[in-house]
Amino acid sequence: MKQAGVWSGPVFCILFGILGWAPIAAQRPTPALPDPVIERIWSEGLEHSRLPALAHVLLDSIGPRLAGSPGMDAGRRWLLSTYESWGIPARNERYGSWKGWQRGISHVDMLSPRQRALEGTMLAWSKATNGPVTAPAVLLPDVRDQAAFDAWLRTSVRGKLVLISAAEPSCRPASSWERWGLPESVKRERLARAREDSLWKVRLGFAGGSADSVGARLARAGAAGVITAYWSGGWGTTKVFDAPVGGPPAFVLGCEDYGLVFRLAESGAAPVLRVQGDARELGEVPVFNTFAELKGTERPDDYILLSAHFDSWDGASGATDNASGTLIMLEAMRLLHTAYPKPKRSIIAGHWGGEEQGHNGSRSFAVDHPEIVNGIYAGFNHDYGTGRIESIALEGFVDAGEHVARWLSRVPLELGASVTMENPGLPGPGGSDYATFDCRGIPVFNLISTDWDYDDYTWHTNRDSFDKISFDDLERSAVLVAMLAYQASEDPRPFSRAQREIFPVNPRSGEARGWPTCGAPDRSWTEGLRSR
Repeated sequence: MKQAGVWSGPVFCILFGILGWAPIAAQRPTPALPDPVIERIWSEGLEHSRLPALAHVLLDSIGPRLAGSPGMDAGRRWLLSTYESWGIPARNERYGSWKGWQRGISHVDMLSPRQRALEGTMLAWSKATNGPVTAPAVLLPDVRDQAAFDAWLRTSVRGKLVLISAAEPSCRPASSWERWGLPESVKRERLARAREDSLWKVRLGFAGGSADSVGARLARAGAAGVITAYWSGGWGTTKVFDAPVGGPPAFVLGCEDYGLVFRLAESGAAPVLRVQGDARELGEVPVFNTFAELKGTERPDDYILLSAHFDSWDGASGATDNASGTLIMLEAMRLLHTAYPKPKRSIIAGHWGGEEQGHNGSRSFAVDHPEIVNGIYAGFNHDYGTGRIESIALEGFVDAGEHVARWLSRVPLELGASVTMENPGLPGPGGSDYATFDCRGIPVFNLISTDWDYDDYTWHTNRDSFDKISFDDLERSAVLVAMLAYQASEDPRPFSRAQREIFPVNPRSGEARGWPTCGAPDRSWTEGLRSR
């Protein structure tokens, strides 16, 4: 039976059969140096992986973890109960508040000129429709001055569903065009896409430019809702983000269906849609980070950080962004607790909230706990999808390569031989929580994985679900992270935080650059609105 997120033995075994997954047959590792802890991590990770069962609960039962949502709260309770079941101390720590919102059922249907169920969903934090709404769908007008747009707002918006995104000329991925199309056809498609984008920017300019400005103006004019599209570039994939602030109920349609409605509206066929978006607005609610810790026995105030964000967008279940990173760190902590329960340095797993809104969880932690942050010996952040780790970005720390190379040399060749280092590399552009620490001169490295079509098919899309996980890759990544954390905990050598010199101006491009500065966290929804 399943109780409080803990699976009993029989159900756990049955689940492996249901999911059609079995662990890779464990074989004795071939490390460069024999090490009983490395061997225990290897055998436990290969023979007794918990990853499929953990992923099933997190992704299929709990689902997406939007900041401020009940799904995020349920996920945090599950994290705590899972760590507790393994005997690993864990805690939730509040870092602020965010807009509370609970998604309900969404429907988008076309009623005229023909009937069709459309692929679409309500955007995060959208206002509810309070029941089904039937209304004509119209485009932002093609006007040439602000007065004409203002006149359109006064006369043509009330009670309408307004399409506020450009339509793609083709929802066929670029790879398909390049494989099958004549050269002139590929060129024509690219030019059409660029032309449509350019013309639509003119329409948006009169409407206010940004999605928030457009949505707010349409809401004041009495629009019944807004319809958007954000094609991801892959077959059937749509980016799913948040509703325009201050706007009416907001929906996103898949690329093909948005194009259908757009063309009908543009041609004068007067499409009529029925939309329904159920949601509950819950006011500002507390938001949290979750931590698990294996206390150090010799240097408890030195820390090895295992870092991954726990929050997600809610277009799907957030499998590769970033349940995959969460599961790697969760499983790595289990492996360490099993094979290395008394580390020399403290090993802490940070499951951050609010990464999707600007790394708010990790930034708040850095501000609130400088004593821990300054005590980080080394850290590893994963936010790169489901693939096996293929590179470690050393983020511009010039002496890190000697340490990391030594740690890699002592893991099995099956894991370490194919892992490269960006040494010393440059500090990253701030795409994930590693940037919170790098800007403070704290060496937290970015773990880069094989791509698995991440950008086009799963990152922030409606297809980011359980079935996109490669458990063989995830298993190897968790084992590797556990081995690296063990090596870092044991390393007796001082870790220099020396940073590479960065020219203030790029000599090739003339672009100004430098070591990144640390941004302040948004502690509340209101602060977040001010920083948009």
